[in-house]
Amino acid sequence: MDTDPWRHRARKVMEGRLRGNGDDRPRYVVCGQDPLAFRLVNELVAASATVTVIVPTRSRSDGPDMRSIKGIRLLRADRLNERTFRAAGLVGAKGLALINQDDVGNIHAALCAQEVEPDLRVVMRMFNTRLGNRVKRLLPDCEVLSDATMAAPAFVAAALGEVSPTHFRHGGRTLHVAKRSEVRPEHVVCGLADLRDAGNPRVLPADHASADLVLAEAAGVQLGPVIAARRIARARQRARLWRDPLRALRSFATRKIGIATLTVLAVVLVFGVMLAREVGSTVPYGLYLTLVMTLSGADPEPDLSSRAQVLQVVLSLAGLALIPLLTAAVVDGAVKARLALVDGRTQTERHGHVVVVGLGNVGTRVMWQLHDLGIEVVAVDRDPDSRGAAVARDLGIPLIIGDGSQEETLRDASVANCRALVVVSTDDVTNLQAALYGREINSHLRIVLRLFDGDFAHRLQRVFNIGVSRSVSYLAAPAFAAALMDREVIATIPVNRHVLLVAEVIVAAGSALDGRTLAAVGVNPGVRVVAFAQFGEPGPIWLPPDGYRLRARDRVTVVARRSGLSWLLKQASDPPPPPTDPVA
Repeated sequence: MDTDPWRHRARKVMEGRLRGNGDDRPRYVVCGQDPLAFRLVNELVAASATVTVIVPTRSRSDGPDMRSIKGIRLLRADRLNERTFRAAGLVGAKGLALINQDDVGNIHAALCAQEVEPDLRVVMRMFNTRLGNRVKRLLPDCEVLSDATMAAPAFVAAALGEVSPTHFRHGGRTLHVAKRSEVRPEHVVCGLADLRDAGNPRVLPADHASADLVLAEAAGVQLGPVIAARRIARARQRARLWRDPLRALRSFATRKIGIATLTVLAVVLVFGVMLAREVGSTVPYGLYLTLVMTLSGADPEPDLSSRAQVLQVVLSLAGLALIPLLTAAVVDGAVKARLALVDGRTQTERHGHVVVVGLGNVGTRVMWQLHDLGIEVVAVDRDPDSRGAAVARDLGIPLIIGDGSQEETLRDASVANCRALVVVSTDDVTNLQAALYGREINSHLRIVLRLFDGDFAHRLQRVFNIGVSRSVSYLAAPAFAAALMDREVIATIPVNRHVLLVAEVIVAAGSALDGRTLAAVGVNPGVRVVAFAQFGEPGPIWLPPDGYRLRARDRVTVVARRSGLSWLLKQASDPPPPPTDPVA
């Protein structure tokens, strides 16, 4: 029994209004207006839920417009407190999603929501997952998710030219996503995508054998990005044997000082050899004469021939120029190193590294994971006080403070010689500009681009040959929706800009699937059955035949597209209650 009379009356009033309107759909409240919130609301609406969205009074000009989603209630408020949540109808709601990019603000909002509705399920977006996991224990029904943590592996894998390192454990097996050529045929569980057309992969193709991206059992294999990182590290180690000394010489002084110094050294060498021949001495003695004349001067020797005297004079003059040039080179190198530390810019030319532009939540995670894999990284951000800039300094990663959409900044990051350019700021225009400049600097550059609009990204890939594009909100929204609706989604598998879901669905008594065979699940082309567990059995049957008959409380594990999973959940859910006669 509810101990708060006001809350009890509010819930009764709200339930009465919904029943009076004939609306028994689950209700959710979403707080946020960025791309992730937009995708999440679309997911909930597609699942036939009633959604109230709380957004600030001043709308963002650079984000999607929530008003374009039909069938939702929009509430504008600048403070997420008890009053706002009551106005949003949080009493009696099934769940609350806090999607703002403010860890402390989301925690405060969750505590306020608990005052309004103690039995509420809360899903919070947090960057600091350690803090989130501690807060999670303090709330009765809470899930903490990080979109940056979910999306970063896909960006890292794309930068290394590998498939996304998705792996999970289910039914006593560890499964992972891999290329078909990298696993044994008997380990393949399900074909995921045909990647022959890299810009437009066919997801869950009808012919499973045509899929070159598969879900397979991990039998002592390593994930693709780990293997790629080790291969890159070995190649970089070999290259350093000859590249580092040359790089040190090139970065020590400016080009003009270097040319002048090399010219004087050439004069000294040539005339020193000529002097040695003229006086008829050996090469070691000629070297001795050259060093003495150029570095300390030499006494006049009237007994020498006129030609030898001329050579002696030239070497003495060269010595007068050589000592100041060496001094200038040393001073110039020291000043450049000092300026690099003060300005946060890397003056050293690099090769085979990955440039990460934009150190927000996602960019910081991408930089972190690349560093953990042993990949050399150069980070770029315009804010020297950002969270990602501090992480870069702590990890010892070269950091350039500047506008990543400018050509000069990209050249400072040695984009011309890098392995990949990962552009993950929150502004699509800035990301596109950086990608186009990167393509101009290096026509063969691998570019991984963060873009919200899928159609726009597809056209860019086709027309400008940009490379790989990813949407953080598209990758993370299904997991947030599943957590909010308390669905048993085991894993999400990104495939280019598509997302596949691995889920376990329980057949409800009296549902459309109760009493039918597994073939009824496979009629939807967006669903693949990978395992089946009868009620009461401890473990599932992998790759079961279509003839198995489904009963109430049986569990079906599938790989599905989002639309396919929504269809399957409806087929397996409880039947709707019979209509009641209206009361006169």
